[in-house]
Amino acid sequence: MKPMTFTNSIYPVVWQDDRVQLIDQTRLPAEYSVVEIRLCSDMVEAIKIMIVRGAPAIGIAAAYGIYLGARELTQTDRALFLQALDRVAQTLAATRPTAVNLFWAIDRMIKVAQSTPGSVEQIQARLLDEAHAIAAEDLQTCQDIGRHGLSVLPQSPQKLRLLTHCNAGALATAGYGTALGVVRSAWAAERLERVYADETRPRLQGAKLTTWECVQEGIPVTLIADSMAAHCMKLGMIDAVVVGADRIAANGDAANKIGTYSVALCAKAHNIPFYVAAPLSTIDFELSEGSQIPIEERDPSEIHTMGSTRLTPLGVEFYNPAFDVTPAHLISGIITEHGVFAPAELKEKLAHLPVG
Repeated sequence: MKPMTFTNSIYPVVWQDDRVQLIDQTRLPAEYSVVEIRLCSDMVEAIKIMIVRGAPAIGIAAAYGIYLGARELTQTDRALFLQALDRVAQTLAATRPTAVNLFWAIDRMIKVAQSTPGSVEQIQARLLDEAHAIAAEDLQTCQDIGRHGLSVLPQSPQKLRLLTHCNAGALATAGYGTALGVVRSAWAAERLERVYADETRPRLQGAKLTTWECVQEGIPVTLIADSMAAHCMKLGMIDAVVVGADRIAANGDAANKIGTYSVALCAKAHNIPFYVAAPLSTIDFELSEGSQIPIEERDPSEIHTMGSTRLTPLGVEFYNPAFDVTPAHLISGIITEHGVFAPAELKEKLAHLPVG
């Protein structure tokens, strides 16, 4: 399969010639820059420090990372090559523990390597084709998510006001978005008045990335502090909430950026629909419920420092989980490329479907 053809600049993971180009999301919105990745070790670091982030985009980056690692291996014996490739996969898998798309993409790449007949060179070529396929499939998947999400948004004579938390847009996927894919579809259908974006402490993905995406496309966006969501709902400013997910358990419990659970509680209290938009690859049917989802804890500096300024006195202790889990009973529906499902329907209706 050929690499994707691009029509605009919001594509976070792009194969170009012999390397991967990543939009450096740590520099947005102040600076748009691209990091070139030629080595697997550089991809590992890029995922760790969140140059690339968002579950689907991490999966795509890891797929290309597997190819880069395979290209670097010197083993010509097939069995020894596959053993070394497994070590490459383990290194990539250790970068982020919560986003299941990472493990799904790595597993898919390794299975392709194992099942490809022929020489090491043939396996390497096949791995690059598979990474291209994963990226292209995600773009189509997100467009389908956007279409299905539009169908379940509240029907009203007035245009919709949607709240989202963190960034589940083009920057977090192959280039369209899950939650922001629904937003894009609503905007294209002239059903959207405005997006309200939570700032998403502590890394401010909503403030830096979601607002940036909306501005690039002329979608009206209002930034609010995380603590303002309940107030806005009480005032009738929000018609629905749409968020992404990094992993969804078989019962519909959904892990997303820290603070999502609070938004879901507020939405429930104000009788506002709360939707999770995610591809089938984000659903981990091996986990029966959300308490089994590993929650990444990140460096305390994300909390106690803003830029070069320390915000807290020395001696303070910190707790910095990157994600929380929203219980299924707070979720109105899970929007996938196959349609919109109640959390309790996932295992029955989706577990048998192939991913990708």
